[in-house]
Parts: sequence; structure tokens; C-alpha cells
Amino acid sequence: MTTNKKAGKSKKLTGPEQVAEFMNNLEHPFKEEIEEVRKIILSTDDRITEHIKWNAPSFCYEGEDRITFNLKGKGFFRLIFHCGAKVKERNTKEPLIEDTRGLLEWKAVDRAMIHFTNKKDVRAKEEQLREIITKWLAVN
Repeated sequence: MTTNKKAGKSKKLTGPEQVAEFMNNLEHPFKEEIEEVRKIILSTDDRITEHIKWNAPSFCYEGEDRITFNLKGKGFFRLIFHCGAKVKERNTKEPLIEDTRGLLEWKAVDRAMIHFTNKKDVRAKEEQLREIITKWLAVN
């Protein structure tokens, strides 16, 4: 639990406060790119909220985690598209959404990721990222 000491009392930070504190303290070679992707996600749909999960910013839709940063890796960072903490039974072997541009790397029918390598890469993928986010939220 993230807390803030104020007048001797602990106060739990809101999701956006957690993320702001996390980003302020983040030392990462792609910090600017991570901020840019974060802005893209939050501006794609007004119903998206954020907090910290898995030691990184995570984004919820209707109270359920759906997209989470993975900041581990050399020379890149990832966005993980998932369906929350509990695996749901699916009666299909087809990926959850259609990715016509081939941006997603599928780990399961309901779990995929996108890699980003630099500012130019983030800008080049922005339109497709917004499209994928919209589709992902619609099927979840």
C-alpha cells in the first residue's frame, strides 16, 4: 500500500496520485516515451482510470485492470493487454480482437503485448494503439 504521511496519519493515495508519485520517482531510459504512451491511453477513453499494479502504471476500464506497463527489458518497454487478474474460460482459440496491422504479440487468446523502442516508434504506433485500446475495451 502506498501511503503519504500527513500530520501523523497515513492516507491511501488515489490511483492517479499513485501513478504521479511513481512517475516522479521513475528512473528509466524511456521515461518520456512511457509518459507519452500513458497520455495516449488515458486520452483514448474518458472511462479509463489508472493506478499502480505489478510495479508499473496499470489502466482499468469499468473497475477492471485491462492494460499494464511492463517496464523490464533492455532497449524497449511493453504494454500488456489482459483481462484482469482472474483467467476467464473462453470457448475459442482465436485471439480476442483482430489486429490487422500485426502490432500485438499474442501470449494467449486473451493476453497480448506491444513493444516500444523509442519516441519515433511511439509516434508511429499511436493511431494503431488507440484502435487496439478501443477494440480491447469493447470486448472486455
